[in-house]
Amino acid sequence: MQRPRFELPEALVMEILSKLPVKSLTRFNCVCKYWCSSFQTPHFISNNYHNNLNLLLSRCDGNTFQRYFSQLSNEKYQNYIVKQNIHLPFFKNDRSSVYGACHGLLCLLDPSKDKAAIWNPSTREFKILPPSSIQRPPYFSPFEETYLTLDDVSFDHASFGFDSKTDDYKVIRFVTLTFFNSEEQYPHPHFMDQVELYSLRSNSWKEIPCPDYKPTETTLGNNYVDGICYWKTETGAYLDFRGLILSFDMGNEKFSILPIPEFVGSFPEYYVNLLVFNGSLGAIVYPTEGIDMSFDLWVTSEGVWTKQFNIKSISGVVRPLGFGKNGDLFLRDTNDEVLLFDASTQELKELQINTYLDHFRFTISLHAHLESLVRINGIQENIEKHVIRQPARDASNEY
Repeated sequence: MQRPRFELPEALVMEILSKLPVKSLTRFNCVCKYWCSSFQTPHFISNNYHNNLNLLLSRCDGNTFQRYFSQLSNEKYQNYIVKQNIHLPFFKNDRSSVYGACHGLLCLLDPSKDKAAIWNPSTREFKILPPSSIQRPPYFSPFEETYLTLDDVSFDHASFGFDSKTDDYKVIRFVTLTFFNSEEQYPHPHFMDQVELYSLRSNSWKEIPCPDYKPTETTLGNNYVDGICYWKTETGAYLDFRGLILSFDMGNEKFSILPIPEFVGSFPEYYVNLLVFNGSLGAIVYPTEGIDMSFDLWVTSEGVWTKQFNIKSISGVVRPLGFGKNGDLFLRDTNDEVLLFDASTQELKELQINTYLDHFRFTISLHAHLESLVRINGIQENIEKHVIRQPARDASNEY
């Protein structure tokens, strides 16, 4: 006797599928056309956001001197071992880095060249951004009474975020033009600052008014929270620094200045790194000198800063790298090895990530992103031109 066929309602099926990781959904694309098209609807994509935090460690290969990423396991019991190494041939011979993460997308940019891309590591979609449209007007020096020669153009302090008003992803970056007097033997450089904004919807850049302040330091991992990008800036002379926070609203495309709270202390004596902690803007504060380092984490909510925790007297640590799951803090020590401070046990342990073959080990950085199905109208990773993934040989990550 044939058993009666039982079918689940299609809405329930989609609800169940939305709970699955992106890797599984990618395989299910071939089940039927309905599933494939349903996976691309805004409703399904928004329901599919996972708290599955993925960690990428930015490194520099000691043999080729090329920048690459090590994808870490996201389970603490695995001691965050390296799962695979990801190389980016598109940025070969460039100093590429991650400049922000939003909805599972990463913004990659080389500050020394006009080269940028948006990448979804989960769906393996890769989009190359068009060249800069910034104007490069001639620069007249009133002191030297002559026009100067453009010598260099750099792109830095980029940030990546989402404009909910227009349903658009945007990239903002600061452009610095360097001019010299070509007739002088030892010319003095002159700088002109500009800002440009990229829209994924229009796939184009546009120049926007430059603020009076310019970011002075990079952030830890990400600096985008709820439609606003943040950078640390400052004013005043040495021993009289006054810290400020420069913000940019992706919606109205306007800059603003916010004060850094007085808990920071004197700027020459403390580092202040802005970062995102549990979806809020945070600042990790630590002394510029000393053998035993201490770290204070402050987080803001509706304009009120609150200290989350304090880590006292960690010996041999140079600087923080960022946070993983459950408040675990990644650190770099004096030997440029990667350490983990377990927030729950207050224990410090060295991770099995061999960095002794790395070049420029002091430039190691940590970047976190969530799994996402968000489409960027790009192309699939090309193993020869864009992204090369290499599984780690073993848990010790000897390569």
